[in-house]
Amino acid sequence: MFDKLRQKLSKTRELFSKIEQLFQSSRPQEEILDQLFELLVLADVGVATTEKIINGIKEKSKKSGSTDLKALLKQELISLLSQQSATVNETWPAVWMLVGVNGGGKTTSAAKLAYKYQSEGKKVMLAAADTFRAAAQEQLFLWGKKLNLPVIQGQAGADPASVVFDAVKSFKARNYDLLLVDTAGRLHTYANLMAELEKIKKVISRELPGAPQEIILVLDSTIGQNSIVQAREFNRFSGITGVFLTKLDGTAKGGSVLAVVEELKLPIKFMGVGETEKDLMEFSPESFVEALLS
Repeated sequence: MFDKLRQKLSKTRELFSKIEQLFQSSRPQEEILDQLFELLVLADVGVATTEKIINGIKEKSKKSGSTDLKALLKQELISLLSQQSATVNETWPAVWMLVGVNGGGKTTSAAKLAYKYQSEGKKVMLAAADTFRAAAQEQLFLWGKKLNLPVIQGQAGADPASVVFDAVKSFKARNYDLLLVDTAGRLHTYANLMAELEKIKKVISRELPGAPQEIILVLDSTIGQNSIVQAREFNRFSGITGVFLTKLDGTAKGGSVLAVVEELKLPIKFMGVGETEKDLMEFSPESFVEALLS
């Protein structure tokens, strides 16, 4: 898995390889740290998060007397990414919601999660709650057909909460383990979208106490710092438990992972690293940092 992660993060690693070269230079420490600051910002770590990382390295170096800046950077990054628990709530039966803007990869992420847990022997069902886009329902239906999974969907323009209500009823009646709810990412106003998501959440919790066990925010990592702006908006929606970062294999902006955790205080739980249903990894701070810097 580690080798695969290194390969999938190749575009971000290209930028981080410059950090490796920087550490091998004979320049003064202060000069190296100034250059490191610039490289981290270029990797879309963000100015505020980068400042925290650089200050942390300085403090650790002063306290320990260590001049091994690469080791200190690793410690700092792992510490930052470990602030929030990335443990996934795998209590069954469970209903998980996937939220985020259209185009971020929610539907494909739902399929990847479905494949993962189906492969582990769980009975998985999908709910097409994005009734405002026929393409979203069609895409989820095709994934269900490919993976041989039931997909509960309604008519185009139907009340999403009513589709979810039917899905939860079917889920319970058929004794399935996991229901993945693919939600809309855009209504004509932001307030309407949040109200719709809250309504869906209430329907789920009313029909299955304790659910949804996970509300996962799906973010497109290729848009870098713009993903932070999106996440801030969705973070107002109560109950988000973690982040699914998509398209990490196609970006040099993988540093946004650090900004998401630090600025939003949300854990990364899953990473999408390709187009197929198999291209999913659970997030590990240690593995991620090693893959970037080794």
